[in-house]
Amino acid sequence: MKNQGFTLLKKEGKARLGVFETVHGTVHTPAFQNVATCAAIKGGMDALDLKKSGCQIALSNTYHLHLRPGDETVKRMGGIRKFMNWKGPVLTDSGGFQVFSLSSLRKITEEGVHFQSHIDGKRIFMGPEESMRIQSNLGSTIAMAFDECIENPSPREYVAASCDRTTRWLIRCKAELERLNSLKGTVNKHQMLFGINQGGTYDDLRIKHMKEIVELDLPGYAIGGLAVGESAEEMYRIIDSVEPYMPENKPRYLMGVGTPVNILEAVSRGVDLFDCVMPSRNARHGHIFTSKGVKNIRNEKYKEDKSPLDESCDCYACKNFSASYIRHLLVADEMTGFKLLVMHNIHFYNNLMKEIREALSEGRFEEFKREKVAILGKRI
Repeated sequence: MKNQGFTLLKKEGKARLGVFETVHGTVHTPAFQNVATCAAIKGGMDALDLKKSGCQIALSNTYHLHLRPGDETVKRMGGIRKFMNWKGPVLTDSGGFQVFSLSSLRKITEEGVHFQSHIDGKRIFMGPEESMRIQSNLGSTIAMAFDECIENPSPREYVAASCDRTTRWLIRCKAELERLNSLKGTVNKHQMLFGINQGGTYDDLRIKHMKEIVELDLPGYAIGGLAVGESAEEMYRIIDSVEPYMPENKPRYLMGVGTPVNILEAVSRGVDLFDCVMPSRNARHGHIFTSKGVKNIRNEKYKEDKSPLDESCDCYACKNFSASYIRHLLVADEMTGFKLLVMHNIHFYNNLMKEIREALSEGRFEEFKREKVAILGKRI
């Protein structure tokens, strides 16, 4: 097996160009992880479509796959990659965020979280060990630590106690994953564990927590608990505060973020990996990202528009169909319309990351960022 790990190739300011080697393939960073929640992109895209879009790494949802088809089933099918026929790396989240979103159905203790399934109300317990066992059964490339994701803002005393608990849970995650990786029947014996930084919007708690989890010398680190109610300015401030304490030789992952502008701003602050449901979710509602800004394809002005969704785009949808036709499909509630719009947005995100890497390689990222930030957030 080739060595797993991150190599920093070049920096421009804090922005980083890197290569992340995994047992399941190479990821060139900065990179966007496309969210295949239940082992597929919502909107009709399968793993082969995803590969064509330029995706390097997929993200699947531990909580949802545990409920159905069941992580034991996925294990018997050879793991998540064989199950969905995806050849590249896969990151699985820990289930912590989904538990956070079920606030009315959960009870948090030191051992873990008792909660009810959103599907049938069945009572479930998940703690660090259970999360690691589920992710080990899924056989993903990267397993995320089980953490507590809190609301922003939350009382300082609660946030401080939550950070301490998340650190204790991380220590348990590390011990359990090491045990699981040593077992005979494990799907991926080289599964990596990423720790998650928490601390709400309190800079000093964020820094303290980052220092603590870095001591565990994990393969990668994430900044969690953002994009859950705080402003973009607060998010950027938190990234700026913790970035100096993140190891330079490990990948840095900003969880659940975000818009193209968010990504550009976070890359400039030293982040390597991203994920967000926005490309597929927005597409299913007719909101598409283009080289000139954001379009709502449902608008009447596109009813007889013979041009593609984005004249600068070479995705399958833009190369083969008019905006008029795709709008018709969407308005008529045809599944093909949803799929074409999702394909476009996913391609847009992956192509943006490619352009960011090219700009970093050529030493013109700051210029590229200034130009794109002024355009990509604009509504057409």
